[in-house]
Amino acid sequence: MLPDVQNAPIVELAEWLETAPGRYALEWEQARLDDAVSDVFGFHAMQAGLPQLDALRANRMPFKGYVGPARPAVPLRSRWNAFVQAELDALPFETQSLDLLVLPHTLEYSADPHRVLREAERVLIPEGRLVITGFNPWSLWGRLPGQSRPFLPGSVQPLSPVRLKDWLKLLSFEVDQGRFGAYVPACRTEKWLRRYAFMERAGARWWPVCGGLYVVAAIKRTATLRLIGPSWKKAKAPPRAAVVAAPRTGLHHGRDAA
Repeated sequence: MLPDVQNAPIVELAEWLETAPGRYALEWEQARLDDAVSDVFGFHAMQAGLPQLDALRANRMPFKGYVGPARPAVPLRSRWNAFVQAELDALPFETQSLDLLVLPHTLEYSADPHRVLREAERVLIPEGRLVITGFNPWSLWGRLPGQSRPFLPGSVQPLSPVRLKDWLKLLSFEVDQGRFGAYVPACRTEKWLRRYAFMERAGARWWPVCGGLYVVAAIKRTATLRLIGPSWKKAKAPPRAAVVAAPRTGLHHGRDAA
């Protein structure tokens, strides 16, 4: 069993997801994840953390598993073929064994998010797909000056999409698509969240990178190797003898002259 101190932030997020803004976030992310994983093919798909989201619901791979610091609640376990309890910065999977890996808010609750990404790169096959969700610090849901109390869970450490893309690039991932959402103000009741719902369409048009949530999908690229053998040099052919034109003599073919 992993220490309770490691699970405390996850528990805090789970409690926040039961609030009105938490349910709003789950609804938006579930729809975006369905779009992101529906056309990803292969054999093995894995969700790392946040069992409140059914991140692989729309995927059609034969094996769909779950890994996290704690086991998912019994009513949720039927979503996956199998689940394993493990630390997400040391995934218990073979190298290049997964076709799809989803990290829903996983990086924001890790002591070393870059290490988690390195593990994701290790376990994914070449051309495998990585999908990440997170809170956007540059949004109305971020930690704004003057807030009496934080809108997001206090233990969350939002990772900006710009930094995330830089890290992915360093690990040879190519960002395939990205979506932002939750442009509504930091309202704590469902009534006001729905009242400001019109801002979703306006935000996507006028300030597209300022949504409170984001989903990023990336593909693991592997440089093509080209075998370079020894540079054998072909033996040079011996130089051909120069053809010299012989001068004509006074000899004539046929009968000799008298």
